[in-house]
Amino acid sequence: MLNNKSVLYLIPTPLGETDIDKILPSGNLLIINELRCFVVEQIRTARRFLRKINPSFPIDDCRFFELNEHTQSQFKTQEIIDLLQQGCSVGLLSEAGLPCVADPGNIVVAAAQEKQIKIKPLVGPSSLMLGLMASGFCGQNFMFHGYLPANKNDLATKIKQMESNLIKFGTTQIFIETPYRNIQIFNMLLSNCHAETKLCIASQITLEDEWIVCKRISEWKKSSIPDINKKPAVFLLG
Repeated sequence: MLNNKSVLYLIPTPLGETDIDKILPSGNLLIINELRCFVVEQIRTARRFLRKINPSFPIDDCRFFELNEHTQSQFKTQEIIDLLQQGCSVGLLSEAGLPCVADPGNIVVAAAQEKQIKIKPLVGPSSLMLGLMASGFCGQNFMFHGYLPANKNDLATKIKQMESNLIKFGTTQIFIETPYRNIQIFNMLLSNCHAETKLCIASQITLEDEWIVCKRISEWKKSSIPDINKKPAVFLLG
């Protein structure tokens, strides 16, 4: 416990293998080092992250609660609320980037808000915002769609809807994909978007091989297929 009143800390993590001190403020590390209860997507990667920030982190003294797409329906949110109400501060860790953004952790935050428990979001990397910043697209009016439909027909319909929103309202459209499907969605964008629509692809953000390129669809069609297969990427239409 960090103080007399418990806190739910929302803890960002690096977007890949990079130096912690280049990504996270030192203040974050001081807070994390004091915590012993964590809600995480995957226990294994959470333990690796804690060891990376502090090789002597007392992991065996910690309690981990796994919250992901497989455990969400059975997750006992009340157990976390009980810990917080008993005075134990808790860290909510994302698998990569910011907690609660394209991440199931929001159910814990919502429950804590209901009980008026203090919530402290910590500063860290967001692939979505970094991609938007680097795209040159409108940052005043944008929409994040998360993952697009897997079904090919539904995906084509969704792409056309997003492009329609872009044309009518000037709203930058942001979305992501499972890395192994990046090439598939890239080809679908080329097939379903107008020639003058701009597509920005931001891959491996904050990593050594970071790659951010913006072109019109007509220009992408003349280019070689980008090296984004099985690599985390953010897609933006603008």
